[in-house]
Amino acid sequence: MLDAICLFDESNPVTYSVFKFQKLSDGDIEKYRQALVCPACAGKAYYRKASKDGKAACFGSRYHQADCREFKPSLAKEREEQHAIEVNQLLVDSDAMIIDFSRQPSLNRASVNRRNQAQLAKNEHTQKPDLNSTSKPENKPAEEPVLNTGIEQAATEALELDGAQTADTEKRIAKEGLEKLLHSLMRGSELAESDLWVYTDEKYRWRAKNLFVNFADAEPTEAGSPRMYWGTISHVDKELLWLNPADSKDVGIPIDKIAEPLKLRFGLEDRRDFEGAAIILFGKCFWNKAKNRKIIQLWSNDINRIFISKPEDSE
Repeated sequence: MLDAICLFDESNPVTYSVFKFQKLSDGDIEKYRQALVCPACAGKAYYRKASKDGKAACFGSRYHQADCREFKPSLAKEREEQHAIEVNQLLVDSDAMIIDFSRQPSLNRASVNRRNQAQLAKNEHTQKPDLNSTSKPENKPAEEPVLNTGIEQAATEALELDGAQTADTEKRIAKEGLEKLLHSLMRGSELAESDLWVYTDEKYRWRAKNLFVNFADAEPTEAGSPRMYWGTISHVDKELLWLNPADSKDVGIPIDKIAEPLKLRFGLEDRRDFEGAAIILFGKCFWNKAKNRKIIQLWSNDINRIFISKPEDSE
């Protein structure tokens, strides 16, 4: 996209070309970037600054309407749409779903190169908790969910108590990773409105409609009860302390303790790679001390419980 409309002042919308927008002061860019929409379909848009390796600044959107003239089909979009189809079919075919937090992100991202993989392996031996471990770290709250190999049996037993047929339950319990779930939500699957039982561990289950929450609808929960929060990232601060969702201006996601592991795991080489990315995480929402900003904290800073999908440069 070469143009975007800024709705910072909704009574006076301003259309910016990407060339004009990148010449604004850093302060104005940070102020306006969360108020951008596509000029053709009004889908929420993002701004990506020019990269160090020569990629030009650009506007993009993860929310284009299918018939939008700015929408450019790609292999990545086709894959995301296929994920939405598969998840919608899962809702029809399954009695319950287990979220597999241990499933690794796809390795087809070119930016996740051998150097990053080697560094990640090194970090696994020097950082606590272990990034690839789903074991319970020290000092976790007592009610913290723990994913383990008994989850399928627990889900089966719970469904039997609900009156499901024993012969069918094993076949009707789906298991999916965060990547497919995020892509399906971004492409309009019915997951977030479904009554499907979703297990986040062997003990805790939720109706999908109560578990999956877009950042725009995030509210502090009673007793810090966790949810699966999802949406897109507008930008990250210079110190890599906070992710700022594009879907809500009063929500922040602290990443100061996991910034480097996040970059390595998802191929986020600089701040630009966060801009416009889709994200899903299991965490709790609460007010800051001033009660003017909602904070969504990744559960125990467990990097297995977050997934980030980078935008395409051509969007």
